[in-house]
Amino acid sequence: MNFSTAIPTFVITLREGVEAALVIGIVLALLKKAKQSRLNSWVYAGVGVGIVISALIGVLFSWVIQVLGAANPQYTSVVEPALEGVFSVLAIAMLSWMLIWMTKQARFMKATVEGAVTQALTQNSNAGWGVFTLILVAVVREGFETVLFVAANILQQGLMPALGAIGGLVVASAIGVLLFKWGVKINIRQFFQVMGVLLVLIVAGLVVSALKHFDDAVVNFALSSRARESLCFYYERFTKVHSCILGPMVSNTSRILPDEQFPGVILKSLFGYRDNLYLVQAVGYVTFLLTIGGVYFRSLGGASPEGKKNIPFAQKPISSTKD
Repeated sequence: MNFSTAIPTFVITLREGVEAALVIGIVLALLKKAKQSRLNSWVYAGVGVGIVISALIGVLFSWVIQVLGAANPQYTSVVEPALEGVFSVLAIAMLSWMLIWMTKQARFMKATVEGAVTQALTQNSNAGWGVFTLILVAVVREGFETVLFVAANILQQGLMPALGAIGGLVVASAIGVLLFKWGVKINIRQFFQVMGVLLVLIVAGLVVSALKHFDDAVVNFALSSRARESLCFYYERFTKVHSCILGPMVSNTSRILPDEQFPGVILKSLFGYRDNLYLVQAVGYVTFLLTIGGVYFRSLGGASPEGKKNIPFAQKPISSTKD
């Protein structure tokens, strides 16, 4: 069993889970301060329903994959890598958006959640539904991003990524309990910065993997008929190792650090390392780091000084932020 394939989904789920835990903890703290703990059950209901909806989204994706594969069995070798590529692109888009948008909005999380809870409490009979909706949206938002990434990895590497996701969710829940129940001091700003850097590298690696999936799909489609062989301009012409649309090989480290053996397999699962790297993959990797990665790192410079404090959440829940 290749446990290394569980690492990326563990990191993603841990990061997303802690973000959701912060929202849940802040809401519970605000309800306690407002002497409205009777609404706690609505918070827990929102968490439970949000998890169920996220799981159903994952099941729906799996069903779509099976239907598409069964509809064209003769093109299974084309459909599977193409779907892997599509899910990877969706995961790249969602995670990139989350990195940039949520980093900029993080400093306003406490104020945003507090305003939403205050508004819900003023609705009297509908206060419970307001709190429920707030939690539900937070959990489903994080869950959807996670499901996309996990689905892309399950297609490639089986059920091991799902175990990593479960592990990340458990650890995220434990961190939430430490922060809000026991008042343990954790520098949330530094935690999210470290997780953000890891996420940038993981998604950059996903770019490399997505390009390889599309290359596999095109090469399988092209070589299924002599009439389509011209689609693979680079196939066995400019490189000794097969490449259909990725251009010439720019590096070959298979003898030094093979990606199917330790520690290369860890780097492959976590950061998209390939012992055979082609030109288009290299350009895509560098472009992602310079664009999305550059925007993310610049956004870190705008963090507020308040987020640098180590605050025991159970004692000062209202003054705590995520940035």
